Amino acid sequence: MSACVPARADSARTKHVHPPHSPPPGGSRRFRVAGADVSAAVAVFLIALPLSLGIALATGAPLQAGLVAAAVGGIVAGRIGGCPLQVSGPAAGLTVVTADLIQRYGWRTTCAITVLAGLAQLGLGCLRVARSALAVSPAIVHGMLAGIGVTIAVAQLHIVLGGTPQSSVPDNLVALPAQLANLHPADLAVSVLTLTLLLLWPRIPGRAGQVLGRLPAALIAVAGATAVAALTGLILPKVDLPSWSSHALAALPDGPVLGLVAAVLTTTLVCSVQSLLGAVAVDKLVAARPAQAGHVKRSDLDRELLGQGAANIVSGSLGGLPVAGVAVRSSANVAAGAVSRNSTMLHGVLVVIAALLLVPALELIPLASLAALVMAVGLKMVSLNHIRTVTRHREVLVYAVTTGGVVFLGVLEGVALGIAVAVGVALHRLTRTRITHHEAEGVHHVHVRGQLTFLAVPRLSRLLHQVPQGADAVVELDGSFMDHAAYETLQDWQKTHTAQGGSVDISGRRPGTRISEPAETEGCRCRPWTPWRNHQCDRPPAAPPPGTDRQATAGGPRGRSRSGPVGKGPGTASGTAAAETAAHKTTGGTTAPATGPSAPGAPGAPGAPGTPGTPDGPARSARPAGGELARGISAFHRNTAPLMRRELARLAREGQQPSQLFLTCADSRVVTSMITSSGPGDLFVVRNVGNFVPLPGEESGDDSVAAAIEYAVDVLKVRSLTVCGHSGCGAVQALLGAGHAGPGGRGTPLQRWLRHGLPSLDRVHADADAGSGSGSGSADHTGSRPRPRPRLAGRGIADAAEQLCLANVVQQLEHLRAHASVARALRSGDLELHGMYFDVGEAQSYLLAQDAEGGVFELVPEIDLTA
Repeated sequence: MSACVPARADSARTKHVHPPHSPPPGGSRRFRVAGADVSAAVAVFLIALPLSLGIALATGAPLQAGLVAAAVGGIVAGRIGGCPLQVSGPAAGLTVVTADLIQRYGWRTTCAITVLAGLAQLGLGCLRVARSALAVSPAIVHGMLAGIGVTIAVAQLHIVLGGTPQSSVPDNLVALPAQLANLHPADLAVSVLTLTLLLLWPRIPGRAGQVLGRLPAALIAVAGATAVAALTGLILPKVDLPSWSSHALAALPDGPVLGLVAAVLTTTLVCSVQSLLGAVAVDKLVAARPAQAGHVKRSDLDRELLGQGAANIVSGSLGGLPVAGVAVRSSANVAAGAVSRNSTMLHGVLVVIAALLLVPALELIPLASLAALVMAVGLKMVSLNHIRTVTRHREVLVYAVTTGGVVFLGVLEGVALGIAVAVGVALHRLTRTRITHHEAEGVHHVHVRGQLTFLAVPRLSRLLHQVPQGADAVVELDGSFMDHAAYETLQDWQKTHTAQGGSVDISGRRPGTRISEPAETEGCRCRPWTPWRNHQCDRPPAAPPPGTDRQATAGGPRGRSRSGPVGKGPGTASGTAAAETAAHKTTGGTTAPATGPSAPGAPGAPGAPGTPGTPDGPARSARPAGGELARGISAFHRNTAPLMRRELARLAREGQQPSQLFLTCADSRVVTSMITSSGPGDLFVVRNVGNFVPLPGEESGDDSVAAAIEYAVDVLKVRSLTVCGHSGCGAVQALLGAGHAGPGGRGTPLQRWLRHGLPSLDRVHADADAGSGSGSGSADHTGSRPRPRPRLAGRGIADAAEQLCLANVVQQLEHLRAHASVARALRSGDLELHGMYFDVGEAQSYLLAQDAEGGVFELVPEIDLTA
């Protein structure tokens, strides 16, 4: 396609709104910076200034190199990068790598290595491989950062004590006793003061702490130590910033080729991984902010890699340190309310101004204060939260080996060791399969726990052949993977065992695993909550007689959606879908047709005369609802019950002890266990049309809701009551359409029941009347005070039905408080009330804010459950 061809099909018909060779009307667009970006830039600048000097000191580079890297990272990476709110600059994670390069090759060659690493990052960004960097185990990344943090802390400890650090951690540890014997009191005092201010400043209590806490602790610590050192006249080494005219720039690399290549690869690896992981972390921080903070696009990781590469090229060329995304500054930028990349760029401009105009003030800073600041940063890189996480996921060995390798061997060597150990651990888990065999009540149980690969085939075959001929056997598969060798072994044994008169029931299978059907047939891919009409584990219908319309026999378009091609369903499940249908059962080596309604050719089966989905009946369903219920129960017995039997047996022994009463609508689309991720014994559920809580004395002879509330509060001692409304509620639609029986009216049972929703309808009408009169909210029942309308945080109300749904939840909570048992529990502090709204179409849940007047339903944020 020619480059001259218009990109849009309608571009040839574009009309000019002004002459083609004259400027457009109106003034030119002016560059504007949001106030939130300005305040965030100032906050980040105050953090970046002392940290940049401290990191340059820790690496042994010229102190100006830290300022150059901070400015370039803010301006270049901030403008080009794909993560708008990530702040780049000299990072503590690069300290060990850079210090080693400076010691080996000198400063100017280190700058050239930084440039080459930037070029490598540009190449990786063009190849769009940024996502692959996230495949590195988090245990390796956390271990690498922890090892770098330990190395930084041990090295800076010597400067804190008034000495000079050695080139490696072992050398620093060996020299530490001599350094302790030769303390410099002035350096130690300034360092202790810096650490004390750094630790205590964020913990100032009261309103004063809220005001003063806006100033960065790092700035206060360094400024306070500098002021004390200047006022007391302490004699100790201070920052020395030579003239910019003598600043050293990059030169052609000088050294062994293999060593330089390894240096470039190490710098590229550390810079890229730290920046990409930082971008992902910034996305999580931005997503956790309130919706009012403004919309920020998710990170483009490939573009972020390009931005980091460009920044390293510029920084290395200008004699700056390597650049990477910095977690401390990025989190401060997000917390300060930044809304665009302008905050990052403005922070870089402020660093340039400080480097040119604040040199006399910077030269008053004691080196011991900067060393204490960097040592604290290094210690924070050894995160206890990360250690708990890797321990919980059984990856502490990978973490420990990576940390030790980085500390004692180097960054590249430590990461390589961590990758090797991670691969070994993965292989060990893959091959660690536990297979047990026991007999209970005449049935032989073979339990396979773990992944079934060819390595486990000998043990599997040995235990399977311990099952006597003709016996009933149950094979329980508790794993997510089975290779072809294990599949054939299990299938061959099943055929042989059933041919000899035995029976085999295989349960707990994962998606795509079918044992009793041909290998070319995919397995069932349905979840326990998959609607019956969407189940994909149906057997294909029997072939129609010659001349019969195939589409009509299959049930038309609706029948096809109910029993379409096997394995093409929506999503995969976790070992719960039925792999065999209820129409057949393997018994005694024969496959006998079931007598239920799903059997082909039986009454009610697809293709049988007079059944839905055939020319003789309406095309509503490929099988009757009774068959669907039986098949669903069969799927539960086969796949879910074996996994839940122990838990249900415990609940049967101990009785129910729910913590919450959940009152919601009887709507079939509201699946309480799914939207709350709850299991058996968690919720005491009450459902009725409209999720109504009738006021005491107004139940019209129906005390079922009041009885359930009294039983839950007084007998079960639940700690929480939740009223859950939902979108598209039929009861709400009926209320809006006057489908209820008025006060004193007879009507049908449903119409009489809907009268319990009239207070909610009155609430909405009162809100509307008061809103039209005052323009904001409504009056309460006494008319003395405006009452705000219930609303959703983050978006507007869709229609009158949604407004009534929200008002109904708030109104039913008021009705709950009128019940004696609830009132007593609320007064004693043993009970909490909660409101909830579930948007069916969005699959989003909103919780009623406890401290918001009038009713504000806030979207429940996503929480990292692994943290």
